[in-house]
Amino acid sequence: MRTIGVVTGARADYGIYRPILRRIREERELRAVVIVTGAHLSPEFGLTVREIEADGFGIGDRVEMLLSSDSPEGIAKSLGLGAIGFAQVFGRFRPDILLVLGDRFEMLAAVGAALPFKIPVAHIHGGESTEGAIDESIRHAVTKMSHLHFVSTEHYARRVMQMGEEPWRVVVSGAPSLDGLRGFEPLSRETFSARYGVDVEGRPLLVTYHSVTLEYEETEAQVRELLAALREAPRPIIFTYPNADTASRVIIEAIKAFAREDARAQVVASLGTEGYWSLMTYAAAMVGNSSSGLVEAASFELPVVNIGSRQRGRVFGENVINVEGRCADILAGIRRAIAPEFRARLRGIRNPYGDGQAAERIVSTLRNVAIDAKLLVKKFHARDREGEGERGGG
Repeated sequence: MRTIGVVTGARADYGIYRPILRRIREERELRAVVIVTGAHLSPEFGLTVREIEADGFGIGDRVEMLLSSDSPEGIAKSLGLGAIGFAQVFGRFRPDILLVLGDRFEMLAAVGAALPFKIPVAHIHGGESTEGAIDESIRHAVTKMSHLHFVSTEHYARRVMQMGEEPWRVVVSGAPSLDGLRGFEPLSRETFSARYGVDVEGRPLLVTYHSVTLEYEETEAQVRELLAALREAPRPIIFTYPNADTASRVIIEAIKAFAREDARAQVVASLGTEGYWSLMTYAAAMVGNSSSGLVEAASFELPVVNIGSRQRGRVFGENVINVEGRCADILAGIRRAIAPEFRARLRGIRNPYGDGQAAERIVSTLRNVAIDAKLLVKKFHARDREGEGERGGG
């Protein structure tokens, strides 16, 4: 039986992994061992490891690495602690393949530690771009240390190959989170309110705003502009917590203070995937700079006001309104997003991130790929003028 080590550091990546973990559970030739780290283990961010336990996936190990600090020094030290923690894990247990996702510093720690152990790494959501965040550099670094690439679009496949990755290593799987939307039934408003203590009447704005980590010194001013726009927005407001990034606590304190002063606003630390998607169903629009606004929101035909540079460079659908971080621009974007005519134009739109069959493509590759010298020895592939060569399916 082939063992797949799955690294998860936060609520966001776990929701993406879930369809893959369920598909692996159906395989007689594979087993998944979940390695939990980062914000999952932090009470401040909702102790979301409990969601994994509730789903019945076995937790193979836990790596405590997140310091109670959102300074650059704190993040860098957390990265170092993560590398030590994952080295200890791999000293005890070596998966046949390590599966990682995205662009978080927790993933960089895990992949860096796996490298000396010659553990092949499979990376989901490579080739994407988030120009305003340190995640941009982390994602591409993880790509160069990975041996298999499960990308969400053809555009991102070309970018991974542009970085010198051999085409046979690249599979256009689509975004795995879309798999979970097939057959998804939102919680009723009553159940949602009882479970999370949050009222979803009145078509609220769902606001998820993360630190722009390459501009972290400006976080306070950026949040001030966002909140000034929200004061003028004619809707109830539900805030969710930001990721555990540089200056994230500045955002948390600001949205809490806003909610104390404005009766329309509510704050929740973590909704989990079911709760978050249910809120996307009931919201009038999403506001902020979360990747969920670009990847999943189109499947809900949900208008999105995407602020600033954090997600700049990513593929987006017709539902996304890109605005600068000034109050007037944000407010204009919100007014456009909640206008009935804009929402009407979104009926039947296509999500550019795939067809909801990503887990099958990913698990098939994890099951069938030969773990040999060809997989482990990375060769730089120079693209020729005739094309990109052969690559994986999708």
